[in-house]
Amino acid sequence: MATHAHFKRWTYRIGRGMGQVWRGYVRRERHVSGWIISRGVPAIGAKALLWLAKLVLLGLLLYITFWLALLVVFAVAAAWGGEHSTGQDESDFLGSKTEELDHRDSLSYHPYNYNDDPDPRFEDD
Repeated sequence: MATHAHFKRWTYRIGRGMGQVWRGYVRRERHVSGWIISRGVPAIGAKALLWLAKLVLLGLLLYITFWLALLVVFAVAAAWGGEHSTGQDESDFLGSKTEELDHRDSLSYHPYNYNDDPDPRFEDD
């Protein structure tokens, strides 16, 4: 098979692109290591600093991933709970059945506190 046939496959192009990214990363890491060494840090110290930076970035990535995964789990649980609620046993926080009540029937109703139509029980004299 001819070598040019490999260039037409998308998997080959993806692998080649990933290889270029990796080579670029290694080149940049060598550049940073040389810069650190030029500042007077020993070579072993430069290597340790680069490893420390990698570990910090990995920890930060895992931390962010954990909270995003937890957020997704809560969102899925809320969606599932909202979908599977029956809606028949709706009660307020005191456990009594909730229904559409007219606030005018409450004990402490006064029309001054609400933007209602005039109530015949409270007529101005």
